[in-house]
Amino acid sequence: MADRKKRLESNVDGQFFVDATCINCDACRQLAPETFQEIGDYSAVMRQPVGETQTRRAYQALLACPVGSIGAERPDSTHMDHAKASFPLHLEGGVYYCGFNSEKSFGANSFFVHHPEGNWLIDSPRYIKHLVEAFEQKGGIRFMFLTHEDDVADADRYAGRFGAECFIHRADAGAVPFARRIIDGTAAQRLAPDFQVVPVPGHTPGSQALLYKERFLFTGDHLWWEPHPGRLNSPETLVWNREQLDRSIGILLDHRFEWVLAGHGDRVRLSVDELHRQLRRLLRRRQGVAAS
Repeated sequence: MADRKKRLESNVDGQFFVDATCINCDACRQLAPETFQEIGDYSAVMRQPVGETQTRRAYQALLACPVGSIGAERPDSTHMDHAKASFPLHLEGGVYYCGFNSEKSFGANSFFVHHPEGNWLIDSPRYIKHLVEAFEQKGGIRFMFLTHEDDVADADRYAGRFGAECFIHRADAGAVPFARRIIDGTAAQRLAPDFQVVPVPGHTPGSQALLYKERFLFTGDHLWWEPHPGRLNSPETLVWNREQLDRSIGILLDHRFEWVLAGHGDRVRLSVDELHRQLRRLLRRRQGVAAS
């Protein structure tokens, strides 16, 4: 729980607050954008939640925060329990956002896919009893897919607990010595029914996306949605190879998907055509920056 003594002055008065331990990972702003906003180098409470829905989302953000920097002056155990029970948070079609983001991956999002031939965990949340039990109730975890070396977090503990086979690209495999399924090369490959890996080197040499049912694209740190101003974006810093990254963005135009589910940054659902338009606009912006 956050420390009242470290409460940021940028918070509005009231029940919820963010303290100075915030790492500005964006998790709270994704879950409760009506409450939290980026102010300077931190997230802060822009306005206090109003009503049941906003309050539930604020408590979800509190629980998802990887460093415990969100607090409540008078915590409500009922709202807290309901928020906890909501994770993993169902998005659509058996796809869930795990919550409980991990500091080890700088607060990256992770996702769970409930599938009749075996469930998948994409990147890793914190290893906590609530999620272990939730995954058990849904049939466990058969496969783990790691988008790149930065978002491994507690993957070893989940893999050990469930006996899951872990996918990682060879170029980033040094971070995952327990991985049993190593991806090679840059060509898209079918991993299992409904699942396809799309290597997208750039942010790291072994960055890769996972495409599920040609609808859901799990992108790691390669691509994300910016709600303001409403566009796709990709890394400008901490990039292994910018030319490779731009090429990898273009490769995604060869694939159909409706969801972008990012490790860092917001998620979005749009039409296939609109996402392709957004990809082309992103490439033009990046080419313009490179030329300037």
